[in-house]
Amino acid sequence: MEDVEVDEQVYKRDQVSKWTRARKEDKRENSNKRQKTEERPDRRSSNNDYQPRVDEEGNVIKSERRPKRKVACMIGYCGTGYNGMQIQNNPDVKTIEGELFQAFINAGAISQENSNDLKKNGFMRAARTDKGVHAAGNVISCKLIIEDEDILQKINKALPEQIRIWGIERTNRSFDCRKMCSSRVYEYLLPTHSFLPPRPGTVLYGQLKEESTANPGFYRDNEEDEKWWKETLAAMDKVKAEVGLKDENVPDADQEKEKLYNEEGQITEFGIKAKKIKQAENTRRRDYKVSNDKLELFRDALKQYEGSHNFHNYTVGKNYKDPSARRYMKSTKVSEPFIIGDTEWVSIKIHGQSFMLHQIRKMIAMAVMLVRTGCPATRINETFSSTRVNIPKAPALGLLLENPVYETYNSMLEKYGYNKIDFSRYQKEMDDFKMKFIYDKIYNEERRENSFHGFFGFIDNFENEEAESLPLTHYFGQVITSSDSALQYSSLHLHTTVVAVIDQHFDTLLASLVAVGLPVDEGYAGPPEEAVVLVEESGEAFELGHSPYLFHHYYRYCC
Repeated sequence: MEDVEVDEQVYKRDQVSKWTRARKEDKRENSNKRQKTEERPDRRSSNNDYQPRVDEEGNVIKSERRPKRKVACMIGYCGTGYNGMQIQNNPDVKTIEGELFQAFINAGAISQENSNDLKKNGFMRAARTDKGVHAAGNVISCKLIIEDEDILQKINKALPEQIRIWGIERTNRSFDCRKMCSSRVYEYLLPTHSFLPPRPGTVLYGQLKEESTANPGFYRDNEEDEKWWKETLAAMDKVKAEVGLKDENVPDADQEKEKLYNEEGQITEFGIKAKKIKQAENTRRRDYKVSNDKLELFRDALKQYEGSHNFHNYTVGKNYKDPSARRYMKSTKVSEPFIIGDTEWVSIKIHGQSFMLHQIRKMIAMAVMLVRTGCPATRINETFSSTRVNIPKAPALGLLLENPVYETYNSMLEKYGYNKIDFSRYQKEMDDFKMKFIYDKIYNEERRENSFHGFFGFIDNFENEEAESLPLTHYFGQVITSSDSALQYSSLHLHTTVVAVIDQHFDTLLASLVAVGLPVDEGYAGPPEEAVVLVEESGEAFELGHSPYLFHHYYRYCC
């Protein structure tokens, strides 16, 4: 049964009252939109440089009037270099919609008279994507002049290569691509070395071994994984001996920036040696090939998400009693492994009726951690209960929108004599596009940043034995580096340095802390939407980004 959120009070009324209320809500929403447009006239304009042609007497010369049709444009894009999907007030900010709108004008699909107002063209998108996020398939609805048989080719010619229109389909005039979307399919690209168990010597590895000794059968040892780590550590020892670094220096070598680089930002001799050791591990990691048993366990874990469940543990700001936390997942699919560059990857596709903030990334992280630690797949069912489970977010790098789905609306389109909004007709072109413009970007960034290894490595290495008596400032010291996509922090604990790579959203740090046994103060309601971290050290605060929140609580160990 599909998951449909219904206001109980509304449900008790008859159908007339329910739908009357819906229409009133739409009217209020439209009224608010009109008011916002009047307050922000700059939002209406996308092509303010346009000046109408005039004759000798100053009268406006109107271009030939051609009919506009309501259409659904099926598009795909690589979000790298763009500040999200939605068009911005600042014309200097590059957006996907900005490129599309200008291409429509250049191709003649939008007249010059309508080139300075998106509202005249009924512009709407099915799913908004953030800065740098990709979409193999998305839908925009608008009014276009499509009488030219070559209009699709002309529009694509006017677009950059990393933005494509797969097809344009006629719709009825009331079509709203966002409201009439019945479900969405998201894809997540994951390097298979993420399934490797914790490295010998890490905190998590030690805990698993300790529990396995106390409770036989608690941890399933894998001979192949043990052999892989033995060979990898031997390769690292060989390089270690060649460069002349002592064993006790190596664990921190690639994590202490002050040792890797001098004040001018140039790599030090110590840094060169440390990077050679790290390179030996990275080379082995990229050569890793996942076994069929691990892949099947991962598939089984993802299958636990299918159906209607309470996903309150897979987002932020929702509790078990919140009815909006219940979501319906239609299907999960994991591809066979494939190679991009020199690394093996798998593609995960999750088809759901709707998703909450961070839900997919948390679903992926939970399933991968089950495989890495050898837990049974059914453990996921415990996360749907009222028990609070803190789940970290997998890196945003691998996430992309595959396509929106219009199952219900397509049957209506067929009744009107229109074609269905169906991406399957363009699957070959979409797959080729993803491989060239999306997968390649993800691979290059992962090779450069080692995001997945950094994410799981942070969880594996975090020590928390003393957490009951130590304040947060003992764990997180000064900021090392920052960028648009990530902040890197030095975590100090018992003279052991650990690097945590987290994104700019504050709750990633919280999730990382609680995932290893450091619960956030229960009275903390969550940061503002754009909040990032404020770190307190020796009574002084280091402010980063917007809306800082000062941690001053002590943290108690909790599993």
